[in-house]
Amino acid sequence: MKKPLLILIPLFVLLLSCKHYQKQGSERPDGKSMIEMNRYLLTKDRELILNYCERKSIEAKETPTGLWYSVVKEGSGNTINEGEIITFDYECSLLDGTICYSTSEDTPRTTRLGYSEMESGLLEGIKLMSHGSEFIFIIPPYLAHGVRGDGNKIPGRSVVVYRIKLK
Repeated sequence: MKKPLLILIPLFVLLLSCKHYQKQGSERPDGKSMIEMNRYLLTKDRELILNYCERKSIEAKETPTGLWYSVVKEGSGNTINEGEIITFDYECSLLDGTICYSTSEDTPRTTRLGYSEMESGLLEGIKLMSHGSEFIFIIPPYLAHGVRGDGNKIPGRSVVVYRIKLK
């Protein structure tokens, strides 16, 4: 009778400690759950984007995923399909205007759409375009470089702005 009891007591203590650990991990020190924190961050990102659009007088639309876009010039070519090789000029900046990356007229970027390392928000946006068009994309962190940034010029949790001209 003592042997089963000796096995059950440590097992019971282990289960209680796991339950306590799970409860602690689901809340932050400030008492907010991770879900609440994510909702808060999404709301703050959306406010930053709306303020940016207002400051820059950009009329932008929001997709269901949270990508914001503005048509600067509508193209007359065919729409873009995943797998297609595209050539474009771009400028990538932060909301404060800091330019992170860009091409010039002499050095456009050429890539196979969907087969290169491209932010999911930018990939989604380019699929909205047709050849010859120019769009502005305002991409929240979760569709761009996330909490870590790109490890180079784009800090973590940054909203990025792309101006894309498709050839």
